[in-house]
Amino acid sequence: MNEWWRSAVIYQVYPRSYQDDDGDGVGDLDGITRRLDHIAALGVDCIWLSPIFASPQADMGYDVSDYLAVDPLFGDLDAFDRLIQTAHDKGLKLIVDQVLSHTSDQHEWFKQSRVSRDNDKADWYVWADPLPDGAPPTNWHSHFGGPAWEFDPGRGQYYLHNFLASQPDLNFHNPDVVDAILETCKFWLDRGLDGFRLDTVNYYFHDQKLRSNPPAQAKPQVMATDLYGMQNNIYNKTRPENLSFLERLRSLTDQYEDIMMVGEVGEMGHKSIEIMGEYTKGTSRLHMAYSFAMLGPDFSAEHFQNCIQGFQRGAPDGHPYWSFSNHDVPRQVSRWADYATSEDAMARLTCAMLMAFEGTIGIYQGEELGQTETELVFEELTDPPAIRYWPAVKGRDGCRTPMVWEKDAPNAGFSEGTPWLPVKPPQAAKAVDQQGPDSILTFYKDTIARRKASPALSTGTTTFLRLPEPILGFTRTAKDETITCLFNLRLDRKQLTIKGAATLSYANAATLEGSTLTLEGNGFAYLDHTAKITVSTG
Repeated sequence: MNEWWRSAVIYQVYPRSYQDDDGDGVGDLDGITRRLDHIAALGVDCIWLSPIFASPQADMGYDVSDYLAVDPLFGDLDAFDRLIQTAHDKGLKLIVDQVLSHTSDQHEWFKQSRVSRDNDKADWYVWADPLPDGAPPTNWHSHFGGPAWEFDPGRGQYYLHNFLASQPDLNFHNPDVVDAILETCKFWLDRGLDGFRLDTVNYYFHDQKLRSNPPAQAKPQVMATDLYGMQNNIYNKTRPENLSFLERLRSLTDQYEDIMMVGEVGEMGHKSIEIMGEYTKGTSRLHMAYSFAMLGPDFSAEHFQNCIQGFQRGAPDGHPYWSFSNHDVPRQVSRWADYATSEDAMARLTCAMLMAFEGTIGIYQGEELGQTETELVFEELTDPPAIRYWPAVKGRDGCRTPMVWEKDAPNAGFSEGTPWLPVKPPQAAKAVDQQGPDSILTFYKDTIARRKASPALSTGTTTFLRLPEPILGFTRTAKDETITCLFNLRLDRKQLTIKGAATLSYANAATLEGSTLTLEGNGFAYLDHTAKITVSTG
């Protein structure tokens, strides 16, 4: 079996915001197909599409009303078939976001389930009686604010929703639900899909005894709405039954050639790394997983080292997926601006870091342009938690604004209509047609090519160096190639002493003179060497 995904670079496309070809202001599948040359030219191996299924779009497609249909906003099944065929012709794999833990309340399954307590779909969702005082069955919170339970007067019961009230959770304890979900996955594999990105992969099962969660032990609140983080969420997600479902899903994908599944672990910190390890252990679960560990505000050598080493220890036979940005978090250039000498320098530093990490690498559309977070006003928002809790919560719209192609074209070439989110001048200034020979786009292409050409960078083992903050240093080794990678994560200059023969093969804001390596603020260096070298700050 060709395990192409082990050394892959995956490019995430947010379909609403990539390219609008029909003029309605929303990106579509034909627009993505038209822009595939841009993606292929980056040198990536695979495209991850955020959800394209039929949906009322209450949560931008993460509320599916029909798993077997393309939402008309994006096109139809013929448009999907054209996209996947064209991608394959260009040597690109294609995976799609599968949102399996919950559906839209407009899905036919839920419409039937809520009618009565004794119909064929009555037990397909998580229903429970009120407590004697009418309160919800447990103290579980929704990620989008308020209780994770919504009372339905028709059934006289509450149903569970980890996100919006219009996103009821499926009951995976019901084997008929599992069988139905697996059939929907098979439908897309039969159309030639190369795999799945599994949304909220640790949320499928809930505690059947409906026990309330205990309080969190430390750092309880992540953001103004995240009461979720004030509990130790041991009963509403990451249940042991999850593993058996993942094994069923893996058994299905193993019936096809070269399929890959990457799961989104909805956690941060050390716990997320533990779950990643558990979910990728062996060859009967996920091929790989990622968490929010590198998608938060932490930007230190210790943090990145702990993430990678934690995975190495917890899943020695598992495989990680690392990324710095996606559709749920502020863009990395803006998120880590306090540590940047400039936007350009941060974009180059984080690209060089990411492409040197062991595992599969993910980048998010616009990241290759050095794109920044868009500042929006309340009237421009579409994200439900932002609308509900503004201004304490800015939401996710700022990282979801349209891809910019031509600086001076209407809406920077994204659409001839009014875009669903605005294109603002700071973002348009980074358009593809403004990216010259010394641009961030060229840097991404060069760095991806360097990774793919190097056995050490693409598949080598990692050994971390003992260096003080703010220097992140490690050696990648494969076959006869060894590369030492050094990164300065702060603004001031740092000097390192290199003992042994080494060549500065790739760098930015860095010089090697004799045994002294100088890293300017946000500078990095790749050192090639055949014999062992030592690196110190003395």
